[in-house]
Amino acid sequence: MSGKAWKSNAPGITGLRQFVTQEQQRAWLDGELDLFDFGTTRSENIEHRFNYAARFEKLLRRPQAEDVLEILGRYGRTCIPVPRLTERDYWSASCLPATSDKPLVRVNASWMELFALYADSDGIRSRFILHLSDFTTDRSPMQDQLDRDLLDSCIAAPGDLSWFFPRGADMFGINVRGAVSIREFLAHAGALRAIRRFNLTHMNRGRNAYQTSHSYSVADHMLEAP
Repeated sequence: MSGKAWKSNAPGITGLRQFVTQEQQRAWLDGELDLFDFGTTRSENIEHRFNYAARFEKLLRRPQAEDVLEILGRYGRTCIPVPRLTERDYWSASCLPATSDKPLVRVNASWMELFALYADSDGIRSRFILHLSDFTTDRSPMQDQLDRDLLDSCIAAPGDLSWFFPRGADMFGINVRGAVSIREFLAHAGALRAIRRFNLTHMNRGRNAYQTSHSYSVADHMLEAP
């Protein structure tokens, strides 16, 4: 399937439907359409970029920097629809945000965390927030129907994956430890579809609430062509 992105000015059109049709969103969800190169224009605030430049330089001095930026590149290319057109307004990436859990980077949309990376000694670990119904045997949001075989298949070493149940309907949290396992999780067809579905849900809910903490320097690595 092919197509192109546009900016709709029609009244009442919100979320990603301003840029891509619902059919295109479904095709991207199912891996039938690549939305990474839809729209090449980035809207950038230079003053805002410099506000977070020092944090990015601090991140670069961390032993985890190379893995963090490489994994963010994978995430940006495969997990966020029309990322250049929706940058900051519909998703954002915070660098070393001053929150109690002390992530290296956090990706948000609407009012929701999508993905975060943390230091784990000199390595990294990640947290994904997803729909529980993508990981149950009957595709219901019921915790007792959790498909553990599916979860084990997402990475080579099951001990690198753990999960939790955030507050809220159809919510599921997955922790993945180690750069190798995080890459495998992002490459797994079922996990990737789950990440995409959750991201579509929240990017379609409205504009991003975390625009003011967006790091353009981090986003540079998420928006690089492969």
